[in-house]
Amino acid sequence: MIQEHQRIATLADRTFVEGVYSIVNPQLAQTRTNKPYLKCMIRDASGEISARAWSFEEAQFDAIMNSGFVFVRGSTQAYQGQIQLILEVVEPREVTGEEMLALLPSTRKDIAMMFGRVGDLLRSMAHPAMRALAEQYLCDERLMEDFRRAPAAMTVHHAWIGGLLEHTHQLMELADAMLPLYPGLNRDLVLFSLFAHDIGKTVELDWERGFSYTTEGQLVGHVVRGAIWLQIKAASAARATTERPAGEKLPGETLRVLQHIMVSHHGQLEFGAAKLPATPEAMFVAMLDNLDAKTQATLTAAKREFAGGGDWTDKVWALDSKIYRPDPLG
Repeated sequence: MIQEHQRIATLADRTFVEGVYSIVNPQLAQTRTNKPYLKCMIRDASGEISARAWSFEEAQFDAIMNSGFVFVRGSTQAYQGQIQLILEVVEPREVTGEEMLALLPSTRKDIAMMFGRVGDLLRSMAHPAMRALAEQYLCDERLMEDFRRAPAAMTVHHAWIGGLLEHTHQLMELADAMLPLYPGLNRDLVLFSLFAHDIGKTVELDWERGFSYTTEGQLVGHVVRGAIWLQIKAASAARATTERPAGEKLPGETLRVLQHIMVSHHGQLEFGAAKLPATPEAMFVAMLDNLDAKTQATLTAAKREFAGGGDWTDKVWALDSKIYRPDPLG
């Protein structure tokens, strides 16, 4: 069993730390005197902290990189208004599935409620072929199990167990509230696309050994995988069955338009979009996705629920800015 250890969220300056934690984004770097050192984030279910191991053997790096979880011993220190962890010992460790829950952040929201609401919104779509397409996903038990558990990202936004579902649910609720203000948008196209846009992250990301990219994620990625799955699911929905002798084929250019939304939802080519959004629904989906991702990333960086830590965060590279933490009216 993992020994009791200090929760990351409670760590203050000059605190001795010993225990097993998740390691995030380990990198081998060099000091000004060309000595190797390890820089990373150390995480548990309560939060994460920047860490450095100044005395680090380069030969250890592959084991650390592939472990996902590490035993650490060290002390915290204040640096430029932030608390960081200086590691004297860092060693790879194996953990059980139960222990993993204490070491990885998880959604604070009700997974069953969110998943139920996602299903309700999909079943509220007007076109029968769109509902049939959605059912191809909802009836895929393995995919939906992974959908409920997967993070939405490694570090940037909703980087916790259940984060993908939380992000998707939030987007669909936002869209459902906003769509009456934009009567020219097709509700079915928007709701389905928000549901499916990141579903490839169920195979892009690994959360069984800490958060990392899979080989699938490195070679294919969630945008392409999502477009491939969409083609397969649409073909399955169109196939004739005893219950549906004519199948439920998407009319006209619907499949192509859905694929376009899938491959353009990152909004800009430099952010990973294969195409720039070129339909009203594609633009709406891309902008709404960006809104939720960046708002949550900013809230996560600010950590307003925790006292201390200074008024400003370190630079958040995904946002290209430091974040001012205090709520002046709070």
